Amino acid sequence: MDYLNTFEKAIIYIEANLSNDINVKDVAKEVGYSYYHLTRMFQAIVGESIGNYIKKRRLSNGAYELLYSDKKIIEIALENGFNSPEAFSRAFKLVYKVSPVKYRNNRLNVFMGNKKEIDTDFLKHIAKNITIEPKIKYIEDIYVRGIEGRVKVDNIYSLWQKFAKIIEKIPNKHHSKRTFGICNQLDDMHKVNYDMDLLEIVGVEVIDNKKLVDNTVLITIPAGKYAVFTHSGSIDNIIKTYEYIWGTWLVLTKEKLDNRLHFELYDERFLGKDNKDSKMDIYIPIK
Repeated sequence: MDYLNTFEKAIIYIEANLSNDINVKDVAKEVGYSYYHLTRMFQAIVGESIGNYIKKRRLSNGAYELLYSDKKIIEIALENGFNSPEAFSRAFKLVYKVSPVKYRNNRLNVFMGNKKEIDTDFLKHIAKNITIEPKIKYIEDIYVRGIEGRVKVDNIYSLWQKFAKIIEKIPNKHHSKRTFGICNQLDDMHKVNYDMDLLEIVGVEVIDNKKLVDNTVLITIPAGKYAVFTHSGSIDNIIKTYEYIWGTWLVLTKEKLDNRLHFELYDERFLGKDNKDSKMDIYIPIK
């Protein structure tokens, strides 16, 4: 795939020049493509423009330095290609919803707007393992019974292992046999970070919402409109899908997020956590 080599060359050039005054024409010249061809290809594969990628990478670098350096905000602004701390602050607040000063004081390395460098592996993941443009779906109420626990972002599978031991004992399962991973704690997307414990529910669809006296929990996924992304391949790489959704799509989309539940749906397309042919869906609530 020659386009991967072209993208890698473009990204290397952009990353080496984030503090310089570069534009899309400079990138196109570096990789030997026309402005028109490169911009179309970049948008189609990555889901955003080159100009936006450059700006968001500069902001993400700035956010990292706010947390992990003692540099003054004016230094961070100028080193990341902004003409002034005021320009940096305005752009920063549009993405992170807080000022650079407050972001530094909060000490949270958040998902939202965290625009990581696109390396070759991530580029392949975007090209093969994500639907970069979500489908918009409306669903009715879904009843899910399962177990609840607090887990780190990178350890949710441990809760699924516990659930696998009790799923056969759950009564009134729906004939669909669909299972769900539900995050019950995303009331403020701009505070979700890599270090927090998430309140997660994993369970199976059931036919009613009758209460039972047992150790399971019952939750209703509320009816409404959702943006639905499909993740393909190993679940071990799902964090890359979320980094795209939260670092790119959520920042760019014109859809308005709702405060209903975010969830993952596993149906007959899911063939196992390590199966390269598996598919599952991620539902983001929108208004």
